[in-house]
Amino acid sequence: MKTLTCIVCPKGCTLTVDAVRGSVTGNGCSRGTDYGLNEVKNPTRVLTTTVAIENAIHPRLPVKTSASIPKGKLTEAMTVIGTIRVTAPVQLGDVIIPNFLNTGADLVACRNM
Repeated sequence: MKTLTCIVCPKGCTLTVDAVRGSVTGNGCSRGTDYGLNEVKNPTRVLTTTVAIENAIHPRLPVKTSASIPKGKLTEAMTVIGTIRVTAPVQLGDVIIPNFLNTGADLVACRNM
């Protein structure tokens, strides 16, 4: 059993998740069930950060993953991101790294630079 706060909607329900039985209680809507089970069994996050960019007006380019990636890969992701250097010009939505860490999510630019 694990207790957590649901972040799917503004209500912030306190969920009690039993991963063994696959049950969730305390949710005020059906989305809480999916969120609670996923958060306990396979937590994922959209990673937002910056990478170094050359020949641009700023030294860092904001980037994010195009979809959620496993929470357990965040440290590895940041290690890889620390080695990336891109060169301007870059357009919003440009793929910096396709299939980032074999997660199926791309690392994409979040602004023009």
